[in-house]
Amino acid sequence: MATTPAARRGRNQSDDTPAPLPGQDAAREWLETMLLIRRFEERAGELYAKAKIGGFLHLAIGEEATIVGAARALRDSDYLISTYRSHGHAIARGTPPDKVMAELFGKQDGCSRGRGGSMHMFDLQRRFMGGYGIVGGNLPIAAGFGLSADLLRTDDATLCMFGDGASNQGTFGETMNLAALWRLPVVFMVSNNQFGMGTALARHSAVTDLRRKGESFGVPGVRCDGMDVADTHRTIVDALHRARDERQPVLVEAVTYRFRGHSMADPEEYRTREQVAEWRRRDPIALWSARLIEAGVLDQAGVDQLDADAVAKVDEAVAFADASPFPTPESLYDDVYVLGDQVRGWYSVDERSPGVHRGEHEREMDVDPRMQEEYDQHAAGPHAGIEERPADEAQDVAPGGRTHDGERGG
Repeated sequence: MATTPAARRGRNQSDDTPAPLPGQDAAREWLETMLLIRRFEERAGELYAKAKIGGFLHLAIGEEATIVGAARALRDSDYLISTYRSHGHAIARGTPPDKVMAELFGKQDGCSRGRGGSMHMFDLQRRFMGGYGIVGGNLPIAAGFGLSADLLRTDDATLCMFGDGASNQGTFGETMNLAALWRLPVVFMVSNNQFGMGTALARHSAVTDLRRKGESFGVPGVRCDGMDVADTHRTIVDALHRARDERQPVLVEAVTYRFRGHSMADPEEYRTREQVAEWRRRDPIALWSARLIEAGVLDQAGVDQLDADAVAKVDEAVAFADASPFPTPESLYDDVYVLGDQVRGWYSVDERSPGVHRGEHEREMDVDPRMQEEYDQHAAGPHAGIEERPADEAQDVAPGGRTHDGERGG
């Protein structure tokens, strides 16, 4: 059983005073972005159920404060690398929702050109280095960004966000050790949403105080309230200062909760409705809205207008994704290999046409109609145009007249 919000809240410092409000413009923008992420994720879930989105879909509904508070602590030149639950991170970093939705649709105009889908968002221009599909696989990559900052002598820092389950991976300890040993400017942020997939924290980690898990490697830890965008922001700002100016990597545990399942395929049999309802009483958007109303930054009508604006932006994103084309067949090998004269040989082999050819030559289909005809014929299947025979006679005859066991087909 996951612990309650009251049991998990609180910073490790003795000062538990609420984090101060930012300026009014920033306070509104934080709410605006959290609302956009919430409405975007809700719509993505609906579209997945309608088969508009393929593959896996992991929603971050409930974790908006963790995402926005952390992202707003970064400089434009800093790096952010996330997990497979990364739609909100891309939006918070500035990737247009249109591009994120198109990526979910697998379309050419997506932020990864339709190649990444839900789990592999990417935006180099904004230094959002991905979504990453392998649990814990982003940790050593973050250390690489930190090492590059040292070698290039920049003051760029890296924020690496991962889930509580990833703290049990071997890459966690290996990366903590190297980050401390080489004094890399990296902040590691574990989003403790109480479950590693469907396994409660106390059942998958011997140490449930996750901020402590880096200490034996030389990485100090702190905790923030991941349902409070201001507390998250304050904690990450402090951690980035230590990482950037003192070259001291830091582990931050953000205590949060996801209101939806691990993925759209999750039946959620491992937790009760009562537990979810208890955490929903600390909905980060409702908490921040109430605080801004109390401070006179917004009234309820202003909050409602921001919400309506978020819905409209999501509507536009869906229309954009629908109108965007799918990648063409000849682009299959684009951006897979670094092509040039330094390495000789074939980079890939394509066997979809009768004549095996280099994958990077798929682009020639645009100018050679014969290649397109061969592709279309081969895509129809190996038995296209062959008279269908009863299964007991066909014997799965392979080209050349032999069955798969080597005997001659009749």
